[in-house]
Amino acid sequence: MDAEEEEHQTRMRMGAAYIYNQRERANSISYHGGSTMNHRVIDRNREEGHARVCRNYFFDTPTYTDTQFRRRFRMRRSLFMRIEEAVMANDNYFTQRTDAVGVRGLSSLQKVTAALRMLAYGTAADAIDDYVRIGESTAIESLRRFVKSIVEVFGTEYLRRPNAEDVSRLLAENEQRGFPGMLGSIDCMHWKWKNCPAGWQGMYTGHVHEPTIILEAIASKDLWIWHAFFGLPGSLNDINVLDRSHLFEELAEGRGPEVRYTINGHEYNIGYYLADESVRKDVERAFGVLQSRFAMIRGPSRFWDVGTMKYIMTACIILHNMIIEDERDLSMEEEHFETNTEIPTVTHIPRHPSTFREFLQVHQQIQDKQAHVQLQNDLIEHLWQIHGGDTN
Repeated sequence: MDAEEEEHQTRMRMGAAYIYNQRERANSISYHGGSTMNHRVIDRNREEGHARVCRNYFFDTPTYTDTQFRRRFRMRRSLFMRIEEAVMANDNYFTQRTDAVGVRGLSSLQKVTAALRMLAYGTAADAIDDYVRIGESTAIESLRRFVKSIVEVFGTEYLRRPNAEDVSRLLAENEQRGFPGMLGSIDCMHWKWKNCPAGWQGMYTGHVHEPTIILEAIASKDLWIWHAFFGLPGSLNDINVLDRSHLFEELAEGRGPEVRYTINGHEYNIGYYLADESVRKDVERAFGVLQSRFAMIRGPSRFWDVGTMKYIMTACIILHNMIIEDERDLSMEEEHFETNTEIPTVTHIPRHPSTFREFLQVHQQIQDKQAHVQLQNDLIEHLWQIHGGDTN
């Protein structure tokens, strides 16, 4: 054996010895438990957690009543089951699986229950471990996948823009309340961001003096939220948010409904949204109900990325609308609105603006300050004619 070959064999033996020593060192001083090195594996008895949830809420004769179920899950059992089936069909993460040694994993009921408890109570991810038998990292993953599935499955239906039939109903309802042509109530809400990165805090800090993210929303009398625009930094004011939102996008592009109504002898063909009234308006009530149902968005957010927060906020709004629909009184759905004036008609704008000039003209019409002042004065006169003689 020449010197070159002997040197090569020596290097091979040294490399093999190094690999062997590294393996022995790893086996002697550490082990891999769960998803974290040197972390002891906890036998949570997942099947007992599933059985406990079923006994308490989902058996034919559960431990807790329907009223207690609704208070703790923020919805009726039938709606919960509909949501659980939908997210399980949308994401196989929620399907219960069995590992190679026959041990069953977490059920969809456990994962959905964990996600809803975190949304409803705003608790930390590890606060439900002893009840649902689910680890902290798994609870966070369940929440992320749950809110994403809610947006993907139900977003199109429960966060849609009002169609012609919806607009007619909203106009009739608001006509009876003394606001002809009103399409809804608009305002902004700030969600505090506890874990905002230090480099972004100046951009996200406004009048609240803490980092926040803004939600712009429109709600109707029944507290249904028709429009939601979330994600802008808290340093912006309401006008800045309105300029950046897609609220008037359809109208400017010629795809929105055209509303025709008369106030104080003046004719209008564009609906309006009520803002900054002296009394508590519909959207503020909707914000209050939304935050009372889902405490996670009432307290400061502990997430690090805006994307997750956007999914959470949007999912809570969708669930809020689903609960309203599920619990709406049938007599309210069939309510007829009587008014002494003609109910405004709703038609569709016939075509898209053919040129950029026409597009700008529509935008200018929406932002016409003189028309805004005239509408405001006409509404004041109209309300005075209706309620001017009231002593209360």
